[in-house]
Amino acid sequence: MLPQEIIKKKRDGLTLSTEELNEFVRGVTDESVTEAQIAAFAMAVYFQDMDFEECRDFTFAMQHSGDTLDWSDCDLRGPVLDKHSTGGVGDKVSLMLAPILAACGAHVPMISGRGLGHTGGTLDKLEAIPGYNTHIDVAEFKRITRQVGCSIIGQTSKLAPADKRIYATRDITATVDCIPLITASILSKKLASGLDALIMDVKCGNGAFANNPEMARALAKNIVKVSPIPTRALITDMNQVLGHSAGNAVEIRETIDYLTGDHVDARLHELVKRLAAELLIMGNIETELETALNKVQIVLDNGTAAEKFSFMTSVHGGPADLIDRPEDYLQRAPIIEPVFAEHSGYLSATGCRDIGLVVVELGGGRKNSADQINHAVGLTQIAPLGEKLDTQTPLCFVHAASKEDFEHAKAQLLNSITVSDEKIEKEQSIITEVI
Repeated sequence: MLPQEIIKKKRDGLTLSTEELNEFVRGVTDESVTEAQIAAFAMAVYFQDMDFEECRDFTFAMQHSGDTLDWSDCDLRGPVLDKHSTGGVGDKVSLMLAPILAACGAHVPMISGRGLGHTGGTLDKLEAIPGYNTHIDVAEFKRITRQVGCSIIGQTSKLAPADKRIYATRDITATVDCIPLITASILSKKLASGLDALIMDVKCGNGAFANNPEMARALAKNIVKVSPIPTRALITDMNQVLGHSAGNAVEIRETIDYLTGDHVDARLHELVKRLAAELLIMGNIETELETALNKVQIVLDNGTAAEKFSFMTSVHGGPADLIDRPEDYLQRAPIIEPVFAEHSGYLSATGCRDIGLVVVELGGGRKNSADQINHAVGLTQIAPLGEKLDTQTPLCFVHAASKEDFEHAKAQLLNSITVSDEKIEKEQSIITEVI
């Protein structure tokens, strides 16, 4: 079966068979299908969509394009759980959630990706930690997950390798925001990890790939329907940056401050707690939402979640005292300056996607797949919606590599916000829940 014939069939709006999808994915895996053909296939799916059966078959083909993990030989003491976000600006939830769940008795083998478009990637953030190795083999991944309770790595060459190639091509071909491609990408990696349960954080808003409630709901329902394991989805707000930082090293610092209790953003905390609590129930560690939420708060308050993060970091090759001395290890940009609104008033709207692109332009993301990340750059002390901005309260601080980069970022940021005289109500993190 020629790949171009498969592409042509989907381009013309026809339904691909299980055999055709398996054949195409095999070609992606053995590299007989070129990057140009992957791009053409992705664009054809983007415009012609996939029905449920196609999406399911495509997902399972990518899941089985490499090895799948089996935890039966590891003598685990708790369920194997995971979470995935569809991507947002300032979304460092995975970095917080994994050690929290581990501290609660679960095991979290998290396979994460790099930044896509305007959104940051968990791997890029972790690689801001000196020595942290995101590329380990499956045996080591399983060992760390059992020993620590959580491990966050990138896709290995053996777990869902077809998705790794397709994912990289989608990032640079404007085919990221496509429901069947998102569904198959997420689930192929997660199912290959041998999970007992999965929760989805489906972002919705001007900073998300699903920029309206209808698309977010459709994506959430599609993922839940296609997944063969217990799966739930929360639809959450992305009309503003999540937390108070966006970048790589700066988000690691915010993660540390959150886990140690030094600085806790209320909106971010609400989301982290709810996602963790839902997974504890799905994994049969707790039975009621209230007790699950309490358990999450306990491991944060007594420091065991922070200890798990520290343990995971050191076992992956990072510094053992990162939590105690983050300023000694995390890169710091040479230019750190505030940006003030052009006039006083309340922050009433932000172009969250535009803010994410500011981070990319600063060097904190990629314009093409070969770009190197500058881990030090980004934004901190980002004002939430409803905040009163004046000459004493900035919109944010820009961490830049040069004065020229700062000035460019400043202009972009000021063009991305609306300041009004009337105060608005602050938005909740969680919009609705899909079972």
